[in-house]
Amino acid sequence: MVAINSSSFLKQRQKLGSRESGVANEEFIVVGNPTMPKVTAVPGETPEPLEPLPGAEQEAREIASLLNTQAIIGSQATEAAIVEQMPKARFIHLATHGLLNDLYNADLPGAIALAPSGEDDGLLRASEILNLKLNAELVVLSACNTGQGRITSDSVIGLSRSLFTAGVPSVIASLWKVPDKPTAFLMTNFYQNLQKTPDKAQALRQAMLATMKEYPHPKNWAAFTLIGEAE
Repeated sequence: MVAINSSSFLKQRQKLGSRESGVANEEFIVVGNPTMPKVTAVPGETPEPLEPLPGAEQEAREIASLLNTQAIIGSQATEAAIVEQMPKARFIHLATHGLLNDLYNADLPGAIALAPSGEDDGLLRASEILNLKLNAELVVLSACNTGQGRITSDSVIGLSRSLFTAGVPSVIASLWKVPDKPTAFLMTNFYQNLQKTPDKAQALRQAMLATMKEYPHPKNWAAFTLIGEAE
């Protein structure tokens, strides 16, 4: 499944998210199962840590090994550290919780769960991503419900649109809560395919078909969509 943003927004992304020349963007960032931040679904309630995602950690380790890099896990995956590295990265893979609650920003909902540290609460909000200048070719949000957002007449508002505005041409996001094992299988297969073809849509399609054979129920293989440019 490929979703292309409206022409007006694509023009905006090209204007606001043009890449810097001379910026080293050869790194891979692979994050899995960070030490979870505390959140609350209802104002006034005591915040509780999000549930750990051991399956996401295994996913990150497998993908990092495939890409010949180190997975950033647990307490190392702080919001501050990831934000510092993101502008230099070519590919960014975030296997963690994705939150789409208006509590985090009524105008632009969406947050990615990372490890808290110092004054950072561990929630990388869509409104914060909006102000970054990124050089990545692809960001994968391998998390729960990251692709959803409030609908406007122009396009979906959420984490993916924030990434487009920050300069990322292609985003893969989930449309519903995804099981751990099928997701790890699909994502590993996707990166293997991407090493053979620059066509992200084709690489994702092939990964979905392979996952469907192993895990036939659509909830296991149909959650992820490519938004933006296929190549």
